[in-house]
Amino acid sequence: MEFVKEGFYEKALKVLLIILAVTVLLLLLGYLGLKKLWNNIITAPMASENYTTEIKTCGEIEARYMSSGVFETDYFEIDYPDDADIKKIEIWYPSEMKKSDKKYPVVLFVNGTGVGASRYKPVFEHLASRGFIAVGNEDPSTWEGKKADATLDFLLKTNEDENSIFCGKLDLENIGIVGHSQGGVGVYNTINDTEHSALYKCAVSLSPTEEETAAAIGIPYDPAKTTIPVFMLCGTNNDVISPEKKADSYEKVTSSKVMAVRKGAAHGEMLYSADGYVTAWFMWLLQGDENAAKAFSGSDPEILRNALYQNQRANLKTD
Repeated sequence: MEFVKEGFYEKALKVLLIILAVTVLLLLLGYLGLKKLWNNIITAPMASENYTTEIKTCGEIEARYMSSGVFETDYFEIDYPDDADIKKIEIWYPSEMKKSDKKYPVVLFVNGTGVGASRYKPVFEHLASRGFIAVGNEDPSTWEGKKADATLDFLLKTNEDENSIFCGKLDLENIGIVGHSQGGVGVYNTINDTEHSALYKCAVSLSPTEEETAAAIGIPYDPAKTTIPVFMLCGTNNDVISPEKKADSYEKVTSSKVMAVRKGAAHGEMLYSADGYVTAWFMWLLQGDENAAKAFSGSDPEILRNALYQNQRANLKTD
């Protein structure tokens, strides 16, 4: 019978400890790698910094308003401790505002599911470059419109706060709202069923969840309640609302309305791919830009003949 050599157990234990340490290290590195990957996914930008020059346009007006405006822009943010979902309020605005006596129209953004304003900064900057105060937050669940309404309420208070750079700078007669995906649902609920509903002058709903699906998953909305001009958009590829269902929603709206479906655009791309016309819509209705108006109104609206879109419709009230 052979005897175990002296020190055998000590060496075996050392080897086991090394194996255990290496295993723990590999698991830790894997965890950190997955965590980093996850963080990258949930914080990844939803719009390219250069989308205004990358997106294809097929109309003179669309191209004009897809491009950046003449205003240099600045950014302001503030923590919002009153609501853990909102987290912070983010505002992009023309740099000249701080030294100007003018009032500026406001566009409020309603987020898609889990997509805070920090993830589509270029879209906000684009509107600010066109002379708007563009406002967002980090709310991940927006369908009710309550957090959007709270954000507007905050902004209204800054307009009265002598210590705020926004004091007296808001054009309260010209406030618009736009939202994508769940935020497209939130747009309807914000303009129809919140405390400050009456303050909104016009709206854009980008690829909202189909009404039947939205009701089934507990985020209902009703386009039929809409009383202000609304621009309704979606894409043809893997969107959460089909062109047919979009048309159904369009028919329910009795106020001024325009509808278009972007050919070849997927759900996420609708956040920015039609931005030329979204910007023109706000330039027309919030700034009185008559050139922008020609995209939607008159005898030959550009959007109705733009080859990049299908299912275009428009019914603008004149009273």
